[in-house]
Amino acid sequence: MKRDIRKLFEEDSKLAKGQMPEGHDARFLQRLEEELPIKRSNSFFFLKIAAALIVFLGLGYGIFTQMDKEVVNPELVEVEEKKTQIQSLGDISPDLKKVENYYLASINMELAKMTYAPENMELIDGYLKRLGDLNTEYDHLNKELTETGPNIETVDALINNLKLRLNLLQRLKDQLNELNNNQNETNII
Repeated sequence: MKRDIRKLFEEDSKLAKGQMPEGHDARFLQRLEEELPIKRSNSFFFLKIAAALIVFLGLGYGIFTQMDKEVVNPELVEVEEKKTQIQSLGDISPDLKKVENYYLASINMELAKMTYAPENMELIDGYLKRLGDLNTEYDHLNKELTETGPNIETVDALINNLKLRLNLLQRLKDQLNELNNNQNETNII
């Protein structure tokens, strides 16, 4: 079964030197067409058109929805910006929120524990007016914090305002205790 490849090429080259008879191509194509005629079907033509329309509609819808996502509604952006603005110390960090909550809870507790008597209403009104002024200043500082953003000076001023309000309430409580003690001593004598 072993054959020399050189001999095979020599034999093949002898056969290949011959030329095809004239008109062979035309006769071959005619015979091919007789055996396998080309039938054109119009149903596939309509299916091709329908498939192309579906593809174009799908691409159009995809492009339209993609373009719709890229358009930014300025009203929505403004709403999102308002939500992220700083409103108080608690919006800056959780630690500052704890500090703010501590002072506000202490101030409210001191106000709740305070006993009001007609004899010392003038003293209480003076302190409450000062506390109202400090509360207004605290609101102004919060507004400044929202407008300019967090900075050390504003945060310190807010914390000092809370400390001052708590100290004022504690001084008021001490003065009310002194007044009550002095009244009790005068009542005893």
